[in-house]
Amino acid sequence: MSHNIAVIGSGSWATAIVKILAESPLINQIHWWMRSKDYVDSFYQYGHNPNYLSSVFFDKKRVNATNDLAACVNSSEIIIIATPSAFVHTAINSITRDAFKGKILVSAVKGLIPETTQIVSDYIHTHLHIPHKDIACISGPCHAEEVARERLSYLTIASENIALAEFLLPLFRCRYINCTASDDIVGIEHAAVLKNIYAIAAGIANGLGYGDNYKAVLISYAIREIETFLQKLGIDSLRVNESAYLGDLLVTAYSQLSRNRTFGSMLGRGYSVSSAQMEMKMVAEGYYSAKQIYMLNKRVGAEMPMMETVYKIIYENANAVSAFAELSQQLH
Repeated sequence: MSHNIAVIGSGSWATAIVKILAESPLINQIHWWMRSKDYVDSFYQYGHNPNYLSSVFFDKKRVNATNDLAACVNSSEIIIIATPSAFVHTAINSITRDAFKGKILVSAVKGLIPETTQIVSDYIHTHLHIPHKDIACISGPCHAEEVARERLSYLTIASENIALAEFLLPLFRCRYINCTASDDIVGIEHAAVLKNIYAIAAGIANGLGYGDNYKAVLISYAIREIETFLQKLGIDSLRVNESAYLGDLLVTAYSQLSRNRTFGSMLGRGYSVSSAQMEMKMVAEGYYSAKQIYMLNKRVGAEMPMMETVYKIIYENANAVSAFAELSQQLH
């Protein structure tokens, strides 16, 4: 049986997902929603995404690019949301909720919904009334740029309904992608949000000139902070050593390809938040996540000095040198 799949988003991660799906003989058609008609026109003229991973070319017979979201969703039984978290609510609300009825919804988003401070699976359930059994998420560790180069990468597909996660696995497996299934969707989604904040912290440390020894302790503390937060949320956090947790944190914190690490490194070198964002020209999810988790933690009450330090540097204009000097006294 072949499937029709929609991918909502036109950034690097969405482009990488379309590339992965295009490898599968189990997929009939990929309907790719791009927010700009110029992107769509360029795709049909040149066969690639003009702005992200432009070295990746697609078979235009299998990939149908469009800026008509309703048509994209209506033509597919599986919908993958791969936009930055800040744009999910606006995109979904541009068409009727009924368009999503009876569909499988898969989040490839690594942030909370700003309007509701929810993970995407909870937002899909409450806002679109999709049952949890029809909702899944995709997690790493997996950089879009390495997918573009077809370097061996790993995905975790999680759902409360483990049968759904296992059903989706073969659609993503290919010669350079290994996949595993998990039923820990709530923990994995929260961890994907948190690791971007800690990647910013690692970047700030790098920009300030701290060495590898310090950064190793920083990331060790980060995984404990993730575990503390998840426990306060009432989530089983005994899986923090698995690749969807620790592996994704490590690659985001250490890789030169990580936009969150890059953003943090610029802050550590003295860039203002706005100038760093302008120079990057890409969304660093941790920028949004730091504020959302900070506000959520006011209710949760977890001890999270590293997260709070990143928040203060980004949103309260705290001096990075003195903020990290203070944080360093709490690390062990």
